[in-house]
Amino acid sequence: MLRFEVFVCNPFQENTWLVHDGREALLVDPGCWNTAEERRLEAYVTQHDLRIVRCLNTHGHIDHVLGNAWAHRRFGVLPEIHRDDLELLRRAPAVGQLYGVPCEASPGPGGWLEDGDTVQLNDHRFEVLHVPGHSPGHVALYCREAGRLVGGDVLFQGSIGRTDLPGGDMDQLLHSIRTRLLVLDDAVVVHCGHGPDTTIGAERRSNPFLRPSVVR
Repeated sequence: MLRFEVFVCNPFQENTWLVHDGREALLVDPGCWNTAEERRLEAYVTQHDLRIVRCLNTHGHIDHVLGNAWAHRRFGVLPEIHRDDLELLRRAPAVGQLYGVPCEASPGPGGWLEDGDTVQLNDHRFEVLHVPGHSPGHVALYCREAGRLVGGDVLFQGSIGRTDLPGGDMDQLLHSIRTRLLVLDDAVVVHCGHGPDTTIGAERRSNPFLRPSVVR
């Protein structure tokens, strides 16, 4: 059975996702910042006898990549990211200095996540959707047969990703949501990069940023 386990990490309260089926697991957006957060995730991996086979970054902002170096040391996986966010990934340690949040330089990347790529987890197939706007190379991971979307910082419960950071573009973000996410079934569960889960239908109906007068 496909499971999505969330670990809220670091001062930014970022959602780190562990997606697993059987023994194999995907680690998405490792944000572990201190020993306690690392041990909590490690304990879950040990308890469920998991083997992390890939580390995937939805985008390169510091809160979503703080644990990349640790994940490489601990599990032997290199992060994969869209090439348009490589510069954000490389700048994360400098950004950390500005925020007072030490960030170890990320290794790799070990591969690129391109629009239309497939990430396989046993019998489950995740499609990579390029959804820029919050960042130039932001991606989401969509499992059609399970009706699940690991969405990063594109769409939240009652909100959308911020676009006031370098590389952000509000028009582009709204276009990405309209053309890549709102075309999905209403029942699709969105596992967000911050905060609680939501569904495509709930956000279509009530998200104030997605009213017809706002969506371009």
